[in-house]
Amino acid sequence: MEIGIGKYGGLQPSFARVTEASEDEQGFYASMMSGIGNCIGFLGTIPCCVCFPNPYKRVQQGSVGVVTRFGRFQRLVDPGLVKVNPVTESISKSSIKISISDIGRQEIMTKDNVSIAIESVLFWHIVDPYEAHFGVTDVEFALIERARTSLRDVCGSHFLQDLIENRDVVSAEIKKIIDPIAQKWGVKIEATLVKDITFSKQLMESLASAAMATRLGEAKVITSKAEVEVAELLKQSSEILSTKAAFQLRYLETLISMSKAGQGPKTLFMTLPSSGGPASLGHSSENAPTASITELPSTSGPSTSR
Repeated sequence: MEIGIGKYGGLQPSFARVTEASEDEQGFYASMMSGIGNCIGFLGTIPCCVCFPNPYKRVQQGSVGVVTRFGRFQRLVDPGLVKVNPVTESISKSSIKISISDIGRQEIMTKDNVSIAIESVLFWHIVDPYEAHFGVTDVEFALIERARTSLRDVCGSHFLQDLIENRDVVSAEIKKIIDPIAQKWGVKIEATLVKDITFSKQLMESLASAAMATRLGEAKVITSKAEVEVAELLKQSSEILSTKAAFQLRYLETLISMSKAGQGPKTLFMTLPSSGGPASLGHSSENAPTASITELPSTSGPSTSR
């Protein structure tokens, strides 16, 4: 017979349930013991009477009370103050809060024959207090052992690189294996997470060498690309500087630099282009006009005489 279903106080679902009393429990002995228990419980409610047990028990929020009568399941009770018969009934509590269980360090051989150590954690909570209480001796121990076995099976079917890159996929596979079995025990698996993967010293050195080789290769590729770009720029510069106008510009810049270099008076002779067009640089002409630039110490700038 269902007493309440839904949210209890908006905080947790109600698990309250009562079983029908069978005829064999209504015998003379059962009735007598129930009557004695009621009397003792009544005396226990008196504040000054400390010799008798109090029939009222507290069930904390986040827990469910499991009441048995003569060792047989009687009812489930929600959080609050619960009255039990101190002679014929007993109450135990099951937590329905999410629990975190450390699966521990597991030595596993991967599919590519690499030995690693994996640490994982399991998140779970009870959804059926009756099955969790009466269906398995220690539900947490059973879940941990089942998770360890599943972890070895799943990780043993993957390569090392796959385990490193796809931890979420491995965790989902482990949860998929454990969840159907946990439901039979009245437990729901919220998540299974791989916390850490530990490698041996030799494997760490091998992975570090591979990573270093990869970084060196990437650096060489970047350097090669930069050299290609520089070569392209130099090619474009040489094409631009190969024109006559560019040669004349460089020629004038060189003359200006020579005039500014050194100390004391100096005279520079330069060939000026003819009126018909630009003169060819690098070739002397007897008829080409020349100009001299003389710089004196007392003057502020060069004087030109033709």
